[in-house]
Amino acid sequence: MTTNDLLAVDCRGLTHRYGQFTAVEEVSLQVRQGETLGLLGPNGAGKTTVVRVLTTLTPVQHGEVRIFGLDTRHHTMDIRHNIGYVPQQLSIEPALTGRQNVELFARLYDVPRVELRERVTLALEGMHLLDVADEPAGTYSGGMVRRLELAQALVNRPLLLILDEPTVGLDPIARDSVWEQVQRMQAEFGMTVLLTTHYMAEADALCDRVALMHHGRLQAVDTPAALKESVSGHGDGATLEDVFRHYAGSELGEDTRRSGIREVRSSRRTARRVS
Repeated sequence: MTTNDLLAVDCRGLTHRYGQFTAVEEVSLQVRQGETLGLLGPNGAGKTTVVRVLTTLTPVQHGEVRIFGLDTRHHTMDIRHNIGYVPQQLSIEPALTGRQNVELFARLYDVPRVELRERVTLALEGMHLLDVADEPAGTYSGGMVRRLELAQALVNRPLLLILDEPTVGLDPIARDSVWEQVQRMQAEFGMTVLLTTHYMAEADALCDRVALMHHGRLQAVDTPAALKESVSGHGDGATLEDVFRHYAGSELGEDTRRSGIREVRSSRRTARRVS
């Protein structure tokens, strides 16, 4: 078995520019199969660009990226069939029912027709949405919208689940509900999870390892415990937020008061503009 066979993500020397602006510079990052890795950093650090490259939505300009050993330049469709992705921007259609939204993604992922109905039902059931599956998604709360997006991302039973700020704007109870479902599905199917988040406590509790980005570069990659231990001047009480500030020197902000589909759309538009 080769090294690539052991890695869900193998990113080496990734550099990406938008005109004269370098969004990502010489990023090398490996994610082992079955682990949960958090990609952290302040707004504008380059996290979303990395995520878009990993999901093959943005082509590799410089460097090499492999997903389960497949080069993203040459195996785009094979890679997409093995990935579930929840982006920052809203990915549901409010006029469709929850079931119709998941069915749409099942077709996009080429789920076999004979399995489609059962897969959709199981995805909705896994996110505790069966009782509202036939109601318009536009009537869902913020937490329900996130769970619907997870159902969409999981309907093809991906090997790699990529979550870009999946709980932005949610209250703590809704966030806990979303992560409970993700961890349950991860345990059931052995998925690898890569997530971006600004909630340091969330990353500390969920991630096997954390990668910190700033100004397009990776600053540190290690377990949360090791990173906290490495921060000087905080003693035994160091937090992941201390680590974040050490490397990024940036204020953290979170707004847990928003809820509902309009608030989800608004918060994600903001995140997209500044990431």
